[in-house]
Amino acid sequence: MVNKISRRSILKMSAITSILGILGYSRIAKPQPTLHKWDTLQLPQMLTKPKKVVVIGGGLAGLASSYELSRRGFQVTLLEKAPQLGGKIASWDIDVGEEKFKMEHGFHGFFPQYYNLKSIVSELNIENHFQSLEFYSVVFKDNQYAPEEFRPSHSSFPWNIVDLAFSSHNALKWGINVTNPAHWRVFHAITSFSIPNSYYDLDDISVSDWAAKGIPKGLFDLYFLPFAKSSLNAPDVLSTGELMQFFHFYFFGNPEGLAFNGTVDDMGTSLVDPIANAIETNNGKVIKQATVNKINYQDGKIASVEYYQGDSVSNVPFWIDINPLLQDNDYDYYGAGDNLFAVKKGTKEAISLSCTHQGCTVNKKDDGKFVCPSHGAVYDNQGKVLQAPAPRNLNNYKVVAQEETRIKLVANQTKGNNKVHKIEADYYVMAADVNGVKHLFDLIEGDDNSYTQTTTEVENLPLADPFAVARFWLDKDFDWEHSNFASLSGYNLTDSITLYHRIQTEYKQWAEKTGGSVVELHAYCYKEKEFPTQEVLLETFRRELLEIVPELADAGILHQQLVNQKNFSGYPPNSFSLRPETESQISNLMFAGDWVKMPFPCGLMERAISSGLLSANAILHQEGLQRRDLLSVNPSGLLSI
Repeated sequence: MVNKISRRSILKMSAITSILGILGYSRIAKPQPTLHKWDTLQLPQMLTKPKKVVVIGGGLAGLASSYELSRRGFQVTLLEKAPQLGGKIASWDIDVGEEKFKMEHGFHGFFPQYYNLKSIVSELNIENHFQSLEFYSVVFKDNQYAPEEFRPSHSSFPWNIVDLAFSSHNALKWGINVTNPAHWRVFHAITSFSIPNSYYDLDDISVSDWAAKGIPKGLFDLYFLPFAKSSLNAPDVLSTGELMQFFHFYFFGNPEGLAFNGTVDDMGTSLVDPIANAIETNNGKVIKQATVNKINYQDGKIASVEYYQGDSVSNVPFWIDINPLLQDNDYDYYGAGDNLFAVKKGTKEAISLSCTHQGCTVNKKDDGKFVCPSHGAVYDNQGKVLQAPAPRNLNNYKVVAQEETRIKLVANQTKGNNKVHKIEADYYVMAADVNGVKHLFDLIEGDDNSYTQTTTEVENLPLADPFAVARFWLDKDFDWEHSNFASLSGYNLTDSITLYHRIQTEYKQWAEKTGGSVVELHAYCYKEKEFPTQEVLLETFRRELLEIVPELADAGILHQQLVNQKNFSGYPPNSFSLRPETESQISNLMFAGDWVKMPFPCGLMERAISSGLLSANAILHQEGLQRRDLLSVNPSGLLSI
């Protein structure tokens, strides 16, 4: 007698066969990037009539938007408030003794699945500005686990996990129990990622709380914790949905492996300057030190932007939040990182605590003086310079408005030419960081407020915990068996180490000449209450450097440089649905930045670049032009089918 096979059984077998086919293919052939192609018709590439675009913000997102629009014939004006372009990948000059070096906000790795960033690099013909770092290490304090090493791969999930299990010295410590339902829950979550379903399921719980429900301890310690923090969001305030997106992009949906490139020179020289040069070659204008002081709104559109150029101190009022972690009898403190202000109690007088030498945050001493922890500049309690190397007094401000948890400040005096320039354009792109875009929205003046949803989305944009970077010039070199950039786990502050004297040209040359070394330690998302001042940060970095590299115990520190900021985008629980998309309620205003809700998996620099290209695509679409094809890893996990 022949048994009948039900339709449901046939469908199950078909699904299993499909999965097995995918598994076999992914093992023998490298999966290709996913092409996001929006236009089925063949549309014109170039603009045929004059159109103007103003892009506000010269980080990667703003640069990418300006680049794509300028090459399509738009008259682009890029406004950047800082003296240098690049945002979080900017480079600037610092003095080290009699020499000058380029300083940055910390080491950045270029992963092979940064397809959209790589496409711009290819178009600019600057592939030789990058170098392979060969492999990538994760090193654990006190040898709790053996170091992990990640190298280029040509297999996608699940074969990359299999390969990792064979190569890892810690595989027996993963702690996986196939009889534990909680472990299967973890496996299902990481293998079935999709947008927006994974956010619907997991955006309401933090990574720490989710892990407490049953992630195998070894897996959490070895992979989840180090990589979660490398998103620059701490696990206790990072959405699990966002972590699944991060893991899918960097590992589970990525066929490229985790080895990556670094720049041959600093980020500005290697990447930022070539993009800016291309914008100007395409007749775009790049205006630095441009402070926007008014945005005019009329008839449902942005009509114009007003700005002035050249002042190091802004005369535009701005709001800043109270810092409850810093308190004393003399001052109330507002802001964080290198954007900190002290308001003398009982007055409307405030001073910026950014040292006028190289931007470090000064600390108040018991005698009332302010001292730079990095280079020793000293100021009195009014901000007047008492000791070099500071070239001028701390900047003074006055409080012009006050609420319960924030104040509005304006500079007491500004220098230079404050002539206001006005630009009228057809389109506008806000590509500032979270603090910047909130400030820009405060500057909008107009005849109605029909964009309340967009305003609410911008106002609610979250910030991550602050990050800090300490770079040390040392008078001796040392042996190091791990990668020249390595993640670190188990330290109170430090999350990674970079050996600049083995990566970038100017640092290599200095090391060859002096026999010294240049080492950078990076804290991705530290807790302010544990490290409330830059003095504490530097002391901790110095102590942990000796724990990481004990043979530096007798080394002399020739120079030290600290970068400490609180401006990275946060991805806390329940934030996905509230995040702005590329197109706002204002018809000619687009958004670009790593805080924008993205339609496909991406992270860090690739997220910024992709958001900028999406903003350009939105404008191209309104003008009836062909949108740029964008690439990503497979948008969904294997088990999302």
